[in-house]
Amino acid sequence: MLIKPTLQQILDVNAPLKHADHARPKTRRDFISQGFMAGSASVFGSSLFSLFGNPQMASAALSPDLETLKDSCGISVQGAGKIPFICFDLAGGANISGSNVLVGGQGGQMDFLSTAGYSKLGLPGDMVPSAVNPDGMDNSFINTELGLAFHSDSAFLRGILQSTSAATRANINGVVIPSRSDNDTGNNPHNPMYGINSAGADGSLLTLIGSRSSDSGGNSMSPMNMINPAVRPTKVDRPSDVTGLVDVGDLVNLLSQEDAVAVMESIQRISDQKMGQVNTQITKDEVIKDLVRCGYVKSADLADRFGNPADLDPAQDANIVGPSGIFSQDEFNADREFQKTASVMKLVANGYAGAGTVTMGGYDYHTGNRSTGEVRDIRAGRCIGACLEYAQAVGQSIMIYVFSDGSVASNGMIDNSENGRGKGVWTGDNSSTGASFYLVYNPTGRPTARNNNQIGYMRSDASVETSSSPAANNVNLLVQTVILNYMAINGDQGEFVTKFPSHGLGNSVLQDSLIGMETL
Repeated sequence: MLIKPTLQQILDVNAPLKHADHARPKTRRDFISQGFMAGSASVFGSSLFSLFGNPQMASAALSPDLETLKDSCGISVQGAGKIPFICFDLAGGANISGSNVLVGGQGGQMDFLSTAGYSKLGLPGDMVPSAVNPDGMDNSFINTELGLAFHSDSAFLRGILQSTSAATRANINGVVIPSRSDNDTGNNPHNPMYGINSAGADGSLLTLIGSRSSDSGGNSMSPMNMINPAVRPTKVDRPSDVTGLVDVGDLVNLLSQEDAVAVMESIQRISDQKMGQVNTQITKDEVIKDLVRCGYVKSADLADRFGNPADLDPAQDANIVGPSGIFSQDEFNADREFQKTASVMKLVANGYAGAGTVTMGGYDYHTGNRSTGEVRDIRAGRCIGACLEYAQAVGQSIMIYVFSDGSVASNGMIDNSENGRGKGVWTGDNSSTGASFYLVYNPTGRPTARNNNQIGYMRSDASVETSSSPAANNVNLLVQTVILNYMAINGDQGEFVTKFPSHGLGNSVLQDSLIGMETL
């Protein structure tokens, strides 16, 4: 049925969502989920520097006598040697299952749901995955270019395809996790960042960064038993915040970068010589000497690697912005979500940060149409794809995790507007249709998925089968499942019980069934 256009149907991608069945937003979380406030970017990171063609293989070139001191001083150009991790927190209760990522029964993604079930997920009978697609080459509405199966008209997928090359897509795979979570609440402990850090992820400059000044750094909470105040996320909201992460002092402004490094190296040598002749008369004499010695080495190393702030700027990275970049100059300048995402991926993919959260607001999009959600999902897809494409550009593996607080459902009414695309109108929140998913890029070849790319399953009516996995009906256990999968792709799943002794994922046999991807 053709729906007469309304003001709601022509909402701009940045327009706030005003729901008659919602109270006026009061908290920062409310403002973000309904799009009244942008979700800032979260950067995890160390230093983000285009200084090196492949920063993971790079080594700062101090003089040989000082280069040997870097390890003993705890200086590392790389992160902690773990796969970089970025999560997208889609605030408000976005659709993930069915219309975007396919979710099936016990047999996996291709164990199709009922027609009524797909209708609840926003797909009319002539667009269910098993239907004949008159526009498709494979006679179906299924797209497996990313390994993980998407609906061929998924807005997430369309955005990802815009940002990625065929070569990048050939080396991606993913896993979907059907999982319920409460709608429109900040009390969902969805954010896995502290656990990812406990699993070994770290950066050479910063450990955790988030889009909000919250304990999690994002919109959703972190599990309380994982929070570590020592690594509380630092807020980074724009490229200028990234370039401001490192301050090498005034010396670099007065001298050339090379001369500034040489001066700092000379100061270190003189200081080291003098310290060798001094007894501080303090019991921990060697500790004090090490602190002084390493302080100068670190200063020289900082000036050597980061003396030119332009080298840290995502906006000046040709792989990100410009004729050969992921974003054109115009769209990068115009869209803050692209700027936020660029800041995160620059830091994380280069190993200067172990993990990062990008919070995107305005995903409480049950606006009585389909078009609003489609446009916002495309932009999320573009940002997700940008992270994957940038990882390809720097030759680095990466894991992207996407989640939302709650979900939506359709009553079967169709939106035939241009952006509605003949799909079901989102008519309300529905936590039973929820899911999250992750994608992994590996530069040496497509990762191998297990369990038919799915952990747990849905009933035929498109509601999560709550007994299908520990993650299905408990957000804390969903986070643990994601961390277990992160450790598995790093080859560390055997350490899960040691690092998380109070976990709720059962014995080793059950844990093995919750791993969706083989070690890279």
